[in-house]
Parts: sequence; structure tokens; C-alpha cells
Amino acid sequence: MNRSVVTLCLAEALSLIGAFAFPALLPNFRAAWQLSNFEAGWIAGIFFLGYALFVPVLTSLTDRIDAKHIFVSGAAMTAVGIGGFALFAQGFWTAMLFRLLGGIGLAGIYMPGLKALVDRLEGPHQARAISFYTASFSLGTMLSFLFIGELGERVGWQNAFGLAALAAVLALFLAQSLPACVPKSAPETSGHLLDFRPIWRNRPAMGYVLGYASHMWELFVFRSWVVAFLVFAKGDDPLANTLTPTFVATLAALMAMGCSLLGADLALRFERRRICGWAMVLSGTFGLLFGQTACLPYWLAALAAVVYGGLIQLDSAALTTGAILLASPGRQGATAALHSLLGFAAAFFGPLAHGALLDLLGGGASTRSWWLAFAASGCVALMGPIALSWGRHRARG
Repeated sequence: MNRSVVTLCLAEALSLIGAFAFPALLPNFRAAWQLSNFEAGWIAGIFFLGYALFVPVLTSLTDRIDAKHIFVSGAAMTAVGIGGFALFAQGFWTAMLFRLLGGIGLAGIYMPGLKALVDRLEGPHQARAISFYTASFSLGTMLSFLFIGELGERVGWQNAFGLAALAAVLALFLAQSLPACVPKSAPETSGHLLDFRPIWRNRPAMGYVLGYASHMWELFVFRSWVVAFLVFAKGDDPLANTLTPTFVATLAALMAMGCSLLGADLALRFERRRICGWAMVLSGTFGLLFGQTACLPYWLAALAAVVYGGLIQLDSAALTTGAILLASPGRQGATAALHSLLGFAAAFFGPLAHGALLDLLGGGASTRSWWLAFAASGCVALMGPIALSWGRHRARG
């Protein structure tokens, strides 16, 4: 595999270790800081609001300058955000501040890293490399739940967060080691940096962008709340001492990575839009029922979480690859920016809405409240095939 692909995938995964640090220990923080579910949803979601606010500018810039420089800056901001959380977070407002900084850091990492990869590759290998890069997001998620969730219980959450900050610094040096590259661009990119009108007019690409937004709502509801859900579902089951909620979340992220690559491979072999649409139908339908597993034996709820984590990710890499491949020449960075802006705006509102629903339905103290909250995100996922169908006009692949 190309050295640049390996370097960027590894750097991305390392920089993401701190991204899900708060969700990995959400029940602990909720108890220690006496947070409501709505407040916990804010802390989980503000990370993605920071991302959404800054990603349009940072990713659009990659059509004009080498994206690796933006990635390096993003990794530095990520280290500041997670390191600051470890040192200074003491409650709702300080946690919000440093989670916001971490989200801004991710805005300089994820899509700029993808553009750095695209600029360094040519030909038929590009689509598969994009799939590996987007699947590496799940690798970072897995590492986040594994290291933060498991280490946090053993060495304290501050030390675990500090190690995540060091991982982001290592990602910075990896990205800096990439050879310089002039971005692929066209004369038309000399217009206003945030002029997304040409992308909105590209209906085939926009179908994938809007489908990605519905996918991201469901995905980040699951990732932000799955540990808290499993803590509720386990009750006093002694199996939970071995099969801990954070370990289950790690397995779900591992399953997600494999399913993301599987979906990407199926999209290369068959009609991409149809594969993505059916994947959304499967995950959305599963989401309508997932919350009910809290009333089953804990091992079944854990198994359902792993399966659901995989189903949600079946379309992830395929959606992003579809949007990038259908982008207009010289507009790949701007298309990735809008794709990420709408996707991570949904990633912000999803966990927040989930927490608010739990509070409205009794604070998450009943299976019914978890069932309806997860079912709501399943309904959002089922809107994705509609967006894909709308974008079919003039689409290829």
C-alpha cells in the first residue's frame, strides 16, 4: 500500500483517540458532575459543533494549499483540547470549552487528511484508498473506547486523557513527515472560498452529501450514548464485570471498521447508490428496535450493540467516496467541506436531541425511554435513501 495512505490512516486514527473520550466515560462524568442527560448531550455534541463551524473554511483551503499543513495544525489543536480537558475540566462549562477546541482540531484533520490523500494518488487506486481512510475513523473510535474507557477505570480519566493528547502529538509528526504536494485544482477555484453554490447544483454529489448527513445523525447518537445505554441495560448482571460497556463499544467500533470496508468493496462491485440505500434501510430499521434490547439479558443487548454498530457503518465509506468521486474538477476540497459540514452538524444535533428525549421521557430510567430515543435516530437514518434517490439524476456510480 502507498506510504502516504498508511501514514495518513495511522495519523488519523491516533488523532481520534481523544474524540470519544467523553462518551466512553459518560456515565462516570454524569454522576461526578451531576449532569442531566441534556447537559451530557451538549458536552458530547459540542465537539461536532466545533467541527462543523470550522470545517468549511479549513477543508475549502485544501483546494489552494497543501492539505498536510492544515492536518498538522488540526492535530496540534486536538492535543490542546484533550490535554486541556485533562488538566482543567471540572464541570459542564469547562468541559464544553475543551470539547469545542477538540472539535475544531478534528475539522483540521478528517477531511483535510482525505484531501491530502486524494492529492497524492492517481487512477483506480484512489477509490479504495479513500475507503481505507474513512474506515480508519472507526479504528480511531475503537482505540478511543478501548484506551479511554478501559484505562480511565484503572489509572484515572485525567491520565487517560493525557495519553490521548500525546497520541495527537504523534499524529502531528506523522503528518509532517509527508512529502510536499501541490493540490489538484482548477482555475474556477479562484472564486470565494465559501461559495458552495456550484456544489449545491451538483445534484449527484449532493445526494450522497445529504444521505451522509442522515447517516451521521444515527452514527453519532449511537457512539455518544451506547456506553450509557449498556450501563442501563446491564443492571446487576455479573457478566458486565467481564464484558464491560466500554469493551462492548470497542467491539462495536471494530465491527464498524470491517463493515465500512465491506460496504466500500460492495459499492465498487455493484451500484454504489443502491448499496448505500439498502445499508441505511437495514441500520434504520434495526435502530427502531435497538432500545428494546435493554429488557433482554445483558449479553443479548451487548450483541445487538455490536451488530448495530456494524450496520450503521456499512454505508459510511461508500457515501464519502461517492461524494468525492462525483465532485466537479477542482471542487473536491469544497465538496468535502460541505459534505463534512452537513454531516457533522447532524452529528452535533443527534446526541443533543437524544439526551433531550431521554430527559423528557423520564431521564433514561426506563426501557421505553431508550427505545423511543434510539427509534427517533433510526427514523432519521431512513430519510437517507430518499436523499440518494433524489440525487440519482445524472449520477454515475
